[in-house]
Amino acid sequence: MSDSNETVSFKSYQDQAHMFVKDYILADSLIPYTSVIGGILACKLIYDLTHLIGTNYFKTYSSFSKIQRIEWNNRSVSTIHSIFITAMSLYLVFCSNLFSDNQSTDPITVRNSYLSTFALGVSVGYFIFDIAMILWFFPSLGGYEYVVHHLFSLVAVAYSMLSGEGQLYTYMVLISETTTPGVNLRWYLDVAGLKRSKAYLINGVVIFLAWMVARILLFVYMFYHVYLHFDQVERMHIIGQILVIIVPMVLSVMNLIWFAKIVKGLRKTLAKRQ
Repeated sequence: MSDSNETVSFKSYQDQAHMFVKDYILADSLIPYTSVIGGILACKLIYDLTHLIGTNYFKTYSSFSKIQRIEWNNRSVSTIHSIFITAMSLYLVFCSNLFSDNQSTDPITVRNSYLSTFALGVSVGYFIFDIAMILWFFPSLGGYEYVVHHLFSLVAVAYSMLSGEGQLYTYMVLISETTTPGVNLRWYLDVAGLKRSKAYLINGVVIFLAWMVARILLFVYMFYHVYLHFDQVERMHIIGQILVIIVPMVLSVMNLIWFAKIVKGLRKTLAKRQ
């Protein structure tokens, strides 16, 4: 009898929790805000877990300076975010039917879903967390170019999340986050004293290839896609048009500048090994 009452009581709590999540946390009007808050809390959790694991299981971590430990933790956050948002972007852009030309008569620039809006909210939470870290420890975690990059990204992603406009192009740009794990791994290898290792060389080649595909060629494809659907882009709000055209152009210029530095660094590394 007692077991039966406990089962009924547990199911009642389960039903109440389900209703709370459905009616409040994942309600249409609250998805942007709950996902942003969730993104920020997830970043804080990953940051603290990285610090905890590093302190207790890696002797090298304890030998780092305070700012190196902070950057190590922060790069772990950006790595997890990049894996999450890259997976979501690839799925929504290339695998789902949400943005397919043959699946809906709605303009491609206004299509969105609960999942696409939620994922953008998580990404907004990450950008808020990361830009706060950069500004708090400025310029130790990045200079003005990182501030500009994050501000443009934050505004564009937040607008797309809140308005529902241009989510396809936002996700195309966010695929560029696929280069982040390689860049962070390069920093880890450097501070760990493995700059002359074979892994460091392989990492440089992988970054070069990934950057060329995800931050150069993919942007070219995105601009071509905008050109093909420009009649639909013109129907967007003027702010949306600016964020779909101007922001990717600015990011493209920054990507080309960074790509030149990557090529220079890779050539320098290869020259030392000859």
